[in-house]
Amino acid sequence: MATADPEPSVVIVRPPAETMSRQRLPYFVGISEATAGAKGISMNLIVIPPGGAAEPHLHRGYETAIYLLKGRVETRYGPGLRQSRITEEGDFVFIAANVPHQPVNLSATETALAIVARNDPNEQESVVLYDPNE
Repeated sequence: MATADPEPSVVIVRPPAETMSRQRLPYFVGISEATAGAKGISMNLIVIPPGGAAEPHLHRGYETAIYLLKGRVETRYGPGLRQSRITEEGDFVFIAANVPHQPVNLSATETALAIVARNDPNEQESVVLYDPNE
């Protein structure tokens, strides 16, 4: 639910419920074109359940910035997802446009939480699932 001033210069978004992303992770829609009238950015809260992982994917034509609020996550990336980086609470991550990747929660008992921002106001429209075996 969004509330706005008569002139749409400041918009507050309080997500009513979590939804499922194309990457098959629960998330809370924050800032987007649909929720706030954004023209060049989106920002959401992503939840990675214990032992969970996103479907391998890429974001066609836009960049992603991530701040890991909670947890320890392995991000597999690149052709065949053969490269890997591990992030912990407080780490920032940048993923260039069109780079295949897959975040994996390394904990079997704790949920990982991350704020994700992209330079696309309709961020789910540009998600492309990726088969690392092709």
